Order: sequence, then structure tokens, then C-alpha cells
Amino acid sequence: MKDVVVIGAGITGASVARELARYKLDVVVLEKENDVSNGSTKANSAIVHAGYDALDGSLMAKYNALGNAMFDKLAEELDIPFSRCGSLVLAFSEEERKHLDLLMERGRENNIPGMKLLEGDEVKRLEPHLSHNVIEALLAETAGIVGPWELAIAMLENAVENGVVLEVDQEVVDIEKIDGGFRVLTGKEYIDTRIVVNAAGVYADKIHNMVAKPTYKIKPRRGQYFVMDKTQGDFIERVVFQCPTELGKGVLVTPTVHGNLLVGPDAQDQDDREDLATTEEELNFVRGHAMKSIEGLQFRESIRNFAGLRAESDRGDFIIEEAEDAPGFIDVGGIKSPGLTSAPAIGVDVAKMIAEKLKAVKDKSFDPVRKQIIFMELSNEEKGELIKKDSSYGRVICRCENITEGEIVASIHRKVGATTVDGVKKRCRPGMGRCQGGFCGPRVQEILARELKITLEEVILDSKGSYILTGETK
Repeated sequence: MKDVVVIGAGITGASVARELARYKLDVVVLEKENDVSNGSTKANSAIVHAGYDALDGSLMAKYNALGNAMFDKLAEELDIPFSRCGSLVLAFSEEERKHLDLLMERGRENNIPGMKLLEGDEVKRLEPHLSHNVIEALLAETAGIVGPWELAIAMLENAVENGVVLEVDQEVVDIEKIDGGFRVLTGKEYIDTRIVVNAAGVYADKIHNMVAKPTYKIKPRRGQYFVMDKTQGDFIERVVFQCPTELGKGVLVTPTVHGNLLVGPDAQDQDDREDLATTEEELNFVRGHAMKSIEGLQFRESIRNFAGLRAESDRGDFIIEEAEDAPGFIDVGGIKSPGLTSAPAIGVDVAKMIAEKLKAVKDKSFDPVRKQIIFMELSNEEKGELIKKDSSYGRVICRCENITEGEIVASIHRKVGATTVDGVKKRCRPGMGRCQGGFCGPRVQEILARELKITLEEVILDSKGSYILTGETK
């Protein structure tokens, strides 16, 4: 019998898994997709929120503040991109100015440092491309931006390096109570475990209801985005919000850790937990609202659109608790914004809860460090030495992002390695640039086929069934 089964390999499940790896426990992570971070984790705003927005006393407020403070150390240990660039919330009217006062007071209640209110002329000096209609802004200096899927992948790699087992293509279809714990049934096998952690994102309520009486409901909320080319990346230096509404933090404009600009999202409640379509109507909505904040945004420089789903619970707060009628079943649900920011701190507390329950002790051999070679960040001397050891680092495959064959091969053979074109893309960025894989895509497919010892026809884009090639034409 396993000690813990974690259901879901997004940022929340990854955070829990890494923290559990600090203890002497037998832990398995199950993911229904063929790769990790394939849900909300790969389709969000990538923002590390300061923490002024959540209501005092809520779990969102608690874990946002705790999680935000962890990111500098996380970035150093896990070798992931992170920038504490700060954020601005803009006011365009006297009514919105009052809302900034409310957010400022809420920030004080949540003990958020580095906050100040700036008049319109002060804001324009900080961000010259902001609209001239801005009359005031709330500056939060501790806000930042991160690579969300890079963080989740790095956490899981570090967890696996420290003994956690990850199994993909393992969709949980049922959970049964048994003596001493639970039997988790997938489409392939069953796993007996003492503890279950439910980090299943938009499916968390479905997983909960397999073993316990319904206590909450998840409603997916879809948001659509523009990814702008790096020619727009220096338009602003900080995350720019408008005043939030009942549907969320609204349309934002933010730099990314890789030098692009991200614009979005809208907010659409829906019943379909898989619908990631983008629509002309909603993208026009995003475009119009973004132009209210930033003058001169060039949407002809958009290189991609995408949509993500947020796990909105009917409780209006994070759900982090043991089910009353299923002792040992721990829900970590409704993890919407600021879920990315909060996940590291949630992981710490959930792991402590489990360790106390199982009387587990710390594993003194735990190594928190995970490293990754990013060739273009090396010095010329380091590049030369690396190419001497492995000539594949001297061949650039993706010219937009300057990614070498050596980095692609390494991404395939790491502990949580890529098996798809998008899996490689998430780990080392070929196809993330202006041409979106138009030139490097076929070479990435060839490298995947060679390294995984499969045919080109067996190489897929992303999820199961997303074939690229069906055979030769001549």
C-alpha cells in the first residue's frame, strides 16, 4: 500500500508532491493527460500576485501572501525564470479611485509590503505607454511574473529525483474506501493508498464525489489571451491591471519572463470542462479593454491566441480540507487566481497535514536543487566547453528562441521528460517564437522520433490523438 496518491500534476499537485518528497513517504502522482502541467497551469496569466486583493481571513489571502514570499528561493533552487517586476492597478474614474483605496486597505489587512498609491502623472513617469486617462494607480512592488509550466515541471522533476513516482496517462475513474485507506482505480490498474490528495483542477468536485458526499461544485471559467511578439515586450515593465469585477481581475497586460507581452483574459462561465476554443467576439473584447490601459498596443504583432480554464468553486475560496466522511481524503480544490502564487505555500501545509497524520519523519537526504542548461545564458567560454563535450549544443534548431539540439535532447531525457512536440516546447521553448514552430517544428519531430525510438508518424503534437503526420506522400 502506498502512503499518498496525489491526483493531478498541475502546479498544485506538483507543489504538494515536492513538499511530500521532503518526508520518508511512498508517494505516487497520477495525471490523466500524457504530460504534466497540461491544464490550467499552462494557460494562465503567469503572475505572482502581491496579495492585496483577497479578503482578510480567507485562504486566498493567507496562501497568496505566504506563497509570494517563497518565489525568490524557489527560482534559485529550481532554476526557473522569475522576475519581481511589480504591478499596477489603474483607476480611470473617481469611483475606481475609491476602489483603489479599498484594495490598499485590504493589502494592509493582509500585511502586504511595498504598496503605494500614485497619482496619474507619477504613474506615467513609471510607465509612459499607459493611457492618459489614468488618474491614479496602486503600485504593488512585490508582484512578479514567472514561467508557470516551467515551475510545475521543475517541481515534479525535483520530486521524482527525491523518490516520488509520477505516472501519466492515468485517469482516475473511481475511488473505493478500503481498510486503512483507499483503492484508486484508473483505466489501467488500481493503487491502494493510505491518503489521497485531490488536486484535479476543474475536475476536483468529480473526484471528491467518487468517495465522499458532495460539498462543493466547480464551474469552469474560460479566459482568452493574446501572446504578443517580443517587438512589443518592452512596452511596459510591470503587470498592468484594471479595477477588478465580480468575474475576476479583468483584462490585464503583462510582460512575460521570456520577453513577450501577454494580454487577457476575458471571463466566461461554462459547463464544458474541456472547451478551450478562442472566439473572435471574446478576443475583440480583450483587445478593446487592453487598449483602455495601454496606448499604442500593436495587435498585428500577436503571434498566438489561447484559452485557459479556471476552477471556480461555489464557495468563493480555496478548498483545502479533509473530507468529513472520508478520513484521509484531502481536497485541494477551487485553486483559481491567485492559485499559481499560492501553490508553493499550499504544498507546504498539505504535506505537513499528511506527515502529522501518518507520523512521517523528514528525509535528511532531500535535495531541493534542480538545474537546467539554457545554452544562450552561458558565457562564451562555458558554451565552448559544453560544445566540446557535446557537439549537439552547437546546432541551433529554433532560430526565433535560439534553442539548440542539445537542449531539446536533454528535455526528452530528463526525469520528467518530454514525449510530444508541445512537451519539448514547454521545457525549452522551441516553437515559442514569432514563427510558432513553422521552421523548427519538423526538426523537433525528427529529434523526438530518434530519441524515443519511434516513427515520425508516432510523434504527436500534444494530447493523445493530436497526430501530425499520417504517412509519406511519395
